[in-house]
Amino acid sequence: MLKGKILVVDDEESVRTMLSLVLSKDGYEVIEANDGSACVDLATQEQPDVILMDIRMPHMDGLEATRKIRELFP
Repeated sequence: MLKGKILVVDDEESVRTMLSLVLSKDGYEVIEANDGSACVDLATQEQPDVILMDIRMPHMDGLEATRKIRELFP
């Protein structure tokens, strides 16, 4: 049984892979995004229980992505 859905957001693939492996072994469904704008799209589509977000990323940083998600889900 799944414990929940987690969206992992980081521009470094190795970080996403490591977190995904650990979390999925612990029973979570893991979704990955490589930047802030992909995160906003996936958060809207998948509605994860938790988002683990890197702050410094190219294109849209984690702070801006968090602001946009908060606007979508007040």
